[in-house]
Amino acid sequence: MPNKRISAAAAADLIRDGDTVTTSGFVGIGVPEELLVALETRFAETAAPRDLTLLFAAGQGDGKTRGLNRLGQEGLLSKVVGGHWGLIPKVAALATAGKIAAYNLPQGVISHLYRDIAAGRPGTLTRVGLGTFVDPRLQGGKINDATPEDIVSVMEIGGAEHLFYKAMPIHVALLRGTSADPEGNISMEREALVIDNLAQAMAAKNSGGVVIVQVEQMVARGGLNARDVVIPGALVDAVVVAAPENHHQTFATPYSHAFSGQFRVEADAAPEMPLTVRKVIARRAAFELPINGVVNLGIGMPEGVAAVAGEERLLPHLTLTAEPGVIGGQPASGLDFGAAINTDAIVPQGAQFDFYDGGGLDIAVLGMAEVDQQGNVNVSRFGPKLAGAGGFINISQNARAVVFAGTFTSVGLDISVGDDGLALRSEGRVAKFVERVEQVTFSGPLAAAARKPVLYVTERAVFRLRGDGLELIEIAPGMDLERDILGHMAFRPHIAPDLAQMDGRIFRADPMELRVDLLHLDLDDRMALSPDRKQLFLNFEKMRVRGATEVARVRERVEALCAPLGHRVDVIVNYDGARIDEDIQEAWVAMVHGLEDRYYGTVTRYSGSAFMRMKLGDAFAREVRPHVFETAAEARAFLSGAKASL
Repeated sequence: MPNKRISAAAAADLIRDGDTVTTSGFVGIGVPEELLVALETRFAETAAPRDLTLLFAAGQGDGKTRGLNRLGQEGLLSKVVGGHWGLIPKVAALATAGKIAAYNLPQGVISHLYRDIAAGRPGTLTRVGLGTFVDPRLQGGKINDATPEDIVSVMEIGGAEHLFYKAMPIHVALLRGTSADPEGNISMEREALVIDNLAQAMAAKNSGGVVIVQVEQMVARGGLNARDVVIPGALVDAVVVAAPENHHQTFATPYSHAFSGQFRVEADAAPEMPLTVRKVIARRAAFELPINGVVNLGIGMPEGVAAVAGEERLLPHLTLTAEPGVIGGQPASGLDFGAAINTDAIVPQGAQFDFYDGGGLDIAVLGMAEVDQQGNVNVSRFGPKLAGAGGFINISQNARAVVFAGTFTSVGLDISVGDDGLALRSEGRVAKFVERVEQVTFSGPLAAAARKPVLYVTERAVFRLRGDGLELIEIAPGMDLERDILGHMAFRPHIAPDLAQMDGRIFRADPMELRVDLLHLDLDDRMALSPDRKQLFLNFEKMRVRGATEVARVRERVEALCAPLGHRVDVIVNYDGARIDEDIQEAWVAMVHGLEDRYYGTVTRYSGSAFMRMKLGDAFAREVRPHVFETAAEARAFLSGAKASL
């Protein structure tokens, strides 16, 4: 019987000049550090192997020397195809200097490419990347002029455009697990993620390549439960037992049983976020969270949304996810990013992107570095600084709704937050709202054509995407429209006819009670019958209606009040500051008309917003003119007059 255990140095010797090598990992999770150290050492001592092609999906590094940074040596690499580059500055420096051919492709596309290579397909066909810098009509994912080969092409299938990403054979897969038996069966019980290990192993094996797996320990032959085996021994050529210092669970945490899911734990009470600009942005973004929805929060500024959701006791009503395969639980941050505690499930990364690409995310909250008039967003490239797209393109293109969150300007920005709003002490030196983004990581025009709800949330202004560009819809108290907003934009956005002030609760230290708003826990307090039970008052002031569940709750509560009466009631409805999302408006109007047919007599509605009055008039118009007024007094006066004329 075989024993596949070898030394790390012997494993490095299996890699030949010109091989295509793939590696596992997400930030510092699942990175085969022992194998990368051995490869780095071999090249330093022998100048071999040379001219490798490196293929990886997620960023694998600490931003300094670990992970794929160990391969950032001139001569070792000749071509790199990767998803996220921000954590591997040594490799990124080779790419931006034109010393290697280099591509940046969407993380999810590369994850799916592993499966297509394993299946012997010519490549991956998807709509992911259309209209962005990976579209060959823009840059084709190429990072520099030293990258001549086109690996992305446009194809029309069923009357719709798709992108085709060319497959490549994989000669060596450097992977990681927890335990191995002598036959090479691999389990991952102490790993925080399973990522793409199985797909990568299959891709290399079916390419005639070599699969090398770094593990923490060897167990006896037959010592692994078959259901615990993630990579079958039939796919594995060699196993290396790593030194403990090269097999940390993440680059920040040597080992946590909470990250491996061995036990559920009491989540530490997170310290309350200080009321800074960061919290202001996170609070405003949190207003968009869908109750009972599936959410992806990006790294950086969007991480604050999870903290705010925790403070507002909303986390039990959300399913937070992360792109490497985390479903549910509480995500970690920093160099632990990708891990989570108390998860519902950990699935392979490719399966997670299946779900994302198919529209499974109700909302994504992501960062933004540059935004232009068309709503395009850049987070991937800024001159010589190469961050890469990671999963941003998959997520932003396919989530049902997107919120981009970030400061209005950057570098030197200093703003104080108080009960009365914001006070600008020092403006940022770098403008984010530019005439044209340097690189399109998110296509505003494609999103607008698809009628995707998109918001751009800053500390002082909120914009939404419409068909002809950005529209300013909210402004923070304390900010001057011309001086503090339009004066720092390279273009003039559309100004909403009902330009609103951002909710004052965002700027105060007290909890916002957002749970009441989003769960409509105050619905009973919003509806009341007059003492003579002949009039119904509905107060929808500042209420947000976003889903069918909320529509049903309103209908059920009105029915509970009106059905026992045995007569029709006259109705006065306050829509001041209310917001009914466009994709649910038809269902809302149908619900209201149903109530009118069964229970209502004369109905009057009012709103202080001229724009809302116009929308209500259009929405509720039947054969007669709807009664929509500017004030409650006007609505009541009309109702009194209507009854007197009978």
